[in-house]
Order: sequence, then C-alpha cells, then structure tokens
Amino acid sequence: MLGVNLRGCCLTAQACFKPMQREDYRRIVFTSSITGTRVSAPGHAHYAASKGGTNGLIRSAALEFAPFGITVNDIVPCSIMTEGMREHRGEVFVSQMERSVPLGRLGTPRDVAEDRTFLAAEAAGYITGTTIIVDGGQVLSESKV
Repeated sequence: MLGVNLRGCCLTAQACFKPMQREDYRRIVFTSSITGTRVSAPGHAHYAASKGGTNGLIRSAALEFAPFGITVNDIVPCSIMTEGMREHRGEVFVSQMERSVPLGRLGTPRDVAEDRTFLAAEAAGYITGTTIIVDGGQVLSESKV
C-alpha cells in the first residue's frame, strides 16, 4: 500500500521535476483520499497512512518546486460511484453512503475529472500545495448515517 500510494507519488514527482523545468506546462496533480486526510476507519491504517503521506508530499513538493514555476496539488475524492463500488459494495452500502452526503448522491468520475482538469489548467497557475476535496460535503457532518 505504501509502495504504490506514497512511494509511487514520490517517484513520480522526482521523475517530473527536471523535464518540467524545461517545459511551459508545469502542473502536477495527485489523487489522495479523505481516508487518512480527513477521516479513517478501523482496519484502514495502512491506506490512511499512505494517503495522509501523499498530502504531506504535495505540500513539501509545492514549496520545493515553486521556484521553478511548477505547481503541485491534490484531488481528494470521497465516495465516487464507480463500477467497483457497485460491484463490491452493494446497494445497501451505496444507499447508506448517499444518505451521508449532504448533496444526496455519490460523486461521479466526471466530478473528479473536472476538478483535476481545473488544477491542471492555466487558470490554476497561482494554486499550489493545496487539496480540493470532492465529496459533496460528506466530511462536513459531525455525525454520519
């Protein structure tokens, strides 16, 4: 888990750094999770540690890469309705998750893609070292369903 989710991000940032210094395009956008960055659950310590580490990485990389005009940011999705969610979690789980989202629905891959597209665009040129939480307000509630 740590090798893929955290070390993979570190190696990606390292691999991008020098080539990006020579290019006009200078955006790095990682994907983390609300698990480990905002919430957690029993049995998810390894996953939470890897995603929490990603958040620390983007902040540090943003500081180190900023003098070169490279921005580093993070998308933090919550419950996104994917084929895997449908197949492995089931209707009851999905229904419970939908009730815990203030907007009343799970996110879609498009919701995540559009925020990622924004962070990768020229319009986000002055945003670095931050995360955008894509969750329909799910982490706002003190009590969950």
